[in-house]
Amino acid sequence: MADRFDCDNCKESLYGRKYIQSDDSPYCIPCYDSLFSNTCDECKELIGHDARELFYEDRHYHEHCFRCFRCDRSLADEPFTSQDDALLCNDCYCNEFSSKCVACDKIVMPGSRKLEYGGSTWHEGCFICHSCEQPIGSKSFIPDKDEHYCVPCYEDKFAPRCTRCKKTLAKGGVTYRDEPWHKECFVCTSCKTQLAGQHFTSRDDSPYCLKCFGSLYAKKCEACSKPITGFGGGKYISFEERQWHQPCFTCSQCSVSLVGAGFFPDGDKILCRECHTNL
Repeated sequence: MADRFDCDNCKESLYGRKYIQSDDSPYCIPCYDSLFSNTCDECKELIGHDARELFYEDRHYHEHCFRCFRCDRSLADEPFTSQDDALLCNDCYCNEFSSKCVACDKIVMPGSRKLEYGGSTWHEGCFICHSCEQPIGSKSFIPDKDEHYCVPCYEDKFAPRCTRCKKTLAKGGVTYRDEPWHKECFVCTSCKTQLAGQHFTSRDDSPYCLKCFGSLYAKKCEACSKPITGFGGGKYISFEERQWHQPCFTCSQCSVSLVGAGFFPDGDKILCRECHTNL
């Protein structure tokens, strides 16, 4: 009597039938599929031994069931993305979840270089200076309304220019007579000392430090011969084309202060009442 050759599961004879050997045990095709085949995550049917099986993250699929959730396109040999457990081809994923470049209106593909600013997205090569039309990339830029400029173009187009050197003022500076100046360019007309942050005055629209202005243009005190500028709250006395610093306005004989008191001129001298009486 011949030896039996049966399916290890259903015990039916395998003589003359196709079978699959697994772990040294033979199985008929129906039993093998029911015992060892995976269930398709999409159609919930068994994936037979002779079917092409695809799997992703512990999920198994028939080849014809492995498709884009949106457009039903086969993903068997295509790049794809999983979004909330749904499989999407790259085109559908980009159309639904990727940003569009505001310059060219095309999708900014995942992983590509891009720039985001003010809630908008650009391809790196599409984010260009409005003036020179060169890509800005990772360089500094300045927005102006809906336009963007590289720093050199913005300064050349919009930045004020120094009244003295005519170069642009990128930042800082001072304003004199409604005109912009670099701090280092705003200097005393005479001694060239920087005037930014200092007290100064002007003559014929030209700025002067107080020292130079006093030396060049201020009247001189009759007593000490130093300039009378009137700056810094300094008071002075004027009489017949002559001027004195207030502390210098004293009797020429006894040196008593004549501020607020009566006095008597005597040639180049000024005298208090008592000294005048004693003459």
